Amino acid sequence: MKHFLTLLDLEPRELESILTRACELKTMQKAGESHHTLAGKTLGMIFDKASTRTRISFEVGMYQLGGHALFLHSGTTQLGRGEPIEDSARVLSRMVDAVMIRTFDHVMVQKFAQYATVPVINALTDLTHPCQVLADVMTYREHRDSIRGRTVAWVGDGNNMAHSWINGAVAFGYHLNLACPEGYAPTASLLQAARNLGAQIELTHDVRAAVSGVDLVTTDVWASMGQEEEQAEREKAFAGYIIDERIMAHAKPNALFMHCLPAHRGEEVSAAVIDGTQSVVWDEAENRLHAQKALLEFLLQQ
Repeated sequence: MKHFLTLLDLEPRELESILTRACELKTMQKAGESHHTLAGKTLGMIFDKASTRTRISFEVGMYQLGGHALFLHSGTTQLGRGEPIEDSARVLSRMVDAVMIRTFDHVMVQKFAQYATVPVINALTDLTHPCQVLADVMTYREHRDSIRGRTVAWVGDGNNMAHSWINGAVAFGYHLNLACPEGYAPTASLLQAARNLGAQIELTHDVRAAVSGVDLVTTDVWASMGQEEEQAEREKAFAGYIIDERIMAHAKPNALFMHCLPAHRGEEVSAAVIDGTQSVVWDEAENRLHAQKALLEFLLQQ
């Protein structure tokens, strides 16, 4: 049995096979072909954070695979009333076939997985968001072939998405340029761990240098969930970190633009870029569904 708490929980060959299967499942779904490979299986979905794409993609995904998904908000379950995480993990493991968790503290997901006897999927924590980068790499593959050996530029906060792009540099073999404001760099230990595993990663405060000649430019909001009170402070710190047409012009002419959404046009990205011809954000959002279906198949068919 395997869990999926970060991209590094699976071998690169396993991740590549998941992406190949995701493309197959997308083709089947578009053709109207049924693929009930998880008939009779149930996914428990624990949410501490608000969600649009995560809930819909996992819930619809389980339905399309012939299974069932249960929405469990922590505020309406015993977890929200102080039941120990290890007890909830033991109980849910006896009733569902897998558990997906979207929460704040990454330690909570790690502890749940420690005591669970079914696969546990990290659908977002404050540390990492591996499901999103899985879909992002799938999207790049669809539009430009393999991302291995290409160069990705991350511009913005050294947040959970930046951390997952860092892990992805290990798992998928791309070069990564990170442009983050002073004081908003990724977690140093996570960055160093990736470098120790051979990832080629550059960290800078210079957005133009980070974007110069790259194949993919990606970003995220300046203030994530739980950081709303920092919005004004972050707007000052991130003032020079907007992805607009002038910045995109420093990337390769055929470079793609991605954003995990929701986006704030006029802040981290201009409307001209996110709605422009280089943007693949809508395919990227849709591919959460297909990549996660392939991930669920992989974890539940071990």
